Amino acid sequence: MTKPRRGVRFPGRGVNGHVSSDGRRSSFSEISEDGSGSPVKTKSSPQLDDINEKAPERPQMSDYEKKKANFLTRTFWTFVMIGGFFAALFSGHIYIIACITAVQIVSFKEVIAIASVPSRARQLRPTKSLNWYWLATTMYFLYGETVIYYFKHIVLVDKVLLPLATHHRFISFVLYVIGFVFFVANLKAGHLKFQFTNFAWTHMALYLIVVQAHFVMNNVFEGMIWFFLPAALVITNDIFAYICGITFGRTQLIKLSPKKTVEGFIGAWIMTIIWAVFLTNVLMRSKYFICPVNDLGASIFTGLECDPNPVFLPHTYTLPYLFFLPEGTSFSFTTEPMQFHAIVLATFASLIAPFGGFFASGLKRTFKIKDFGDSIPGHGGMTDRMDCQFIMGFFAFIYYQTFIAQHKVNVGNVMELAITGLAPEEQIELIKGVSRYLVNQGVWGPEVSICLSQFYKMFANQLSSGS
Repeated sequence: MTKPRRGVRFPGRGVNGHVSSDGRRSSFSEISEDGSGSPVKTKSSPQLDDINEKAPERPQMSDYEKKKANFLTRTFWTFVMIGGFFAALFSGHIYIIACITAVQIVSFKEVIAIASVPSRARQLRPTKSLNWYWLATTMYFLYGETVIYYFKHIVLVDKVLLPLATHHRFISFVLYVIGFVFFVANLKAGHLKFQFTNFAWTHMALYLIVVQAHFVMNNVFEGMIWFFLPAALVITNDIFAYICGITFGRTQLIKLSPKKTVEGFIGAWIMTIIWAVFLTNVLMRSKYFICPVNDLGASIFTGLECDPNPVFLPHTYTLPYLFFLPEGTSFSFTTEPMQFHAIVLATFASLIAPFGGFFASGLKRTFKIKDFGDSIPGHGGMTDRMDCQFIMGFFAFIYYQTFIAQHKVNVGNVMELAITGLAPEEQIELIKGVSRYLVNQGVWGPEVSICLSQFYKMFANQLSSGS
């Protein structure tokens, strides 16, 4: 048998004889530790080859038919996503939280799959399980922080949940350490580069997707407007950037996205600000959108009740005196402060949030892939649709907490201090003092205070007999 000549390449084979069944390039993780390729052996059957040769070829679709089919699929699923989103939005906060959780999980799966190599993953079976363990641990920590922060008055009075709440961060740290030890214990020579690359890639995905999506979830609890308005502004900016770009776009904006133009970028900014002012004016009329969550069972039909944040109340602004106007002349106008905050959010959605999409484009170009996945037919992966939303939601949370949130003492904070900082005897003294205050204010009658006094005596007798 003659030996094959060196330097001759065969169809369907890559570097070092690596056969790529789908024509995809080898990623950095598919290269072995010493830099050589990892050839994949494939077996073929003569009978199957003969069948394939005799099988009639199917007529291929023309470019027009492909574009038409893709357009119909894309349009159908666009309406499905829009309908599903508004159905969840109007059904209640818990449904939006479920949607955010699903987006977290699917996006995380798509991103970690980029650097995953099936041949290596089969040899290192704990790798895939460990990725999902990191995700579960991170979500346990973040969701626990949210529940404890917003529902102290429920968690801290429950006998089962109280220990989990008071030791939540320590439990989360222990879970992470277990995963870290498991990772180190499963390091194998010859696979170190792949394992450490996967470790770093997974943690990057956790930070860029799961952590940022967590703050989006917190926006929901602060009021639906802080979730819906930023998300709507990103979508609006994307639409107007496309319209302005194809209408009068001439100058390329960034090389990572050749179709993005400066004219479309600026035009979308202006149109997004106009839309933000209009949409904010509509949303402020509904307490379902502006009230923080105090009832997880609420929907658009039942609504919520609260004292509105001052940013939603009209305020009169007087412009400073201008030297060229007659003395005593002044201009004033009345509007809600939220309109100015909406302009800031629209500016971030137009000028900064698109760079989340540019970052995703650069990532896809690095790995020479068109989409992050095929989770949404006609649209690609979930990450392709959410690449700008994560950073926008994160900014909305930071901006709200810095400039808008009212940091007042609430029942949950007082209960947390009393439960974690006072002894049982001190807690009883606190209740006695509050009960006397309520009697003096006429909130309840003296008989309630008498019943409480009898209970205090019984409790004191139990303590004395126990000692």
